[in-house]
Amino acid sequence: MRAFFGRAARSLNERAVLLLVLTSAMWGANGVVSRAAVGAVAPMTLVALRWLFVCAVLLPIVRAPFLTNLPELRRNWRFLAAMALCGFTGFNVLFYLAGYWTSAVNITLLQGAIPPMVFAGAALFKGESVTPRQVAGMAVSFLGVGLIATRGDLAHLGDLSFNLGDLMMLAACALYAGYTIALRGRPHLPPLVFFAGMAVAAFAASLPFLAAEMAMGRAYWPSGKGFALVLFVALAPSLLSQLFFMRAVELIGPGRAGIFSNLTPLFGAFFAIVLLGEPFHLYHAGAMALGLAGIALAESAKRRKVAKNEPS
Repeated sequence: MRAFFGRAARSLNERAVLLLVLTSAMWGANGVVSRAAVGAVAPMTLVALRWLFVCAVLLPIVRAPFLTNLPELRRNWRFLAAMALCGFTGFNVLFYLAGYWTSAVNITLLQGAIPPMVFAGAALFKGESVTPRQVAGMAVSFLGVGLIATRGDLAHLGDLSFNLGDLMMLAACALYAGYTIALRGRPHLPPLVFFAGMAVAAFAASLPFLAAEMAMGRAYWPSGKGFALVLFVALAPSLLSQLFFMRAVELIGPGRAGIFSNLTPLFGAFFAIVLLGEPFHLYHAGAMALGLAGIALAESAKRRKVAKNEPS
């Protein structure tokens, strides 16, 4: 049995596509957790316990390289703190709070706003060149967000509005887009050590939110279901998915690997319908199609630009 699992792990370690599909599935399931956690574990408690568990599992694994690179981690503590606050703690605080006001289907589909936000931010703040096709792709993706806002009824255009959960989810997407853009300037550290450093920073950044939740009397001890959800998000969307994604990037590069994140809304919507029994409306299908079409359009422009710049 041990030999079987060893062979399976080695085989998985060399299959980039399977690693990326599993990663997208775990990220999609996280949206379902945000909804399922309502009443089972308080949102700030979930965020704090999530990163505490990640640190407890990860730090013993990377203890030696972590200690070796500790001086470099200390030199870059401000960068690590800012990145963890935006991409890990801040994103998850808003992500899990959104589950109290909007559906898991909306939460997962609205994550499709992250790629066009990254594209727009890179153009505005990093000076990356923009093509008409990329602009068109971004516009198509945001049409999908607008479709969710109107609930598929054009008569609502005059009083266009998002519910509070949708707005929180869009703010979370903006934070993660900023994190993604800033990630390109990360310090030269081994990826796993860098991730461990940010996990520690994310746990530290979650403590003030947990303290506020306790001070307002909204914290409560997680139920058995709550602890199961915490364990899942710590091991799957937080830890395993990051390890899988880093290995896939090593195998096929970041450009090809990044495209697979387009599967996250699909998995998220599927899990929300099957596991939570949430309704899936026609406007959800339209938003999904528009989001994927917009990302594909922007990616095709990027690939054409790369091909044009390659030496013949």
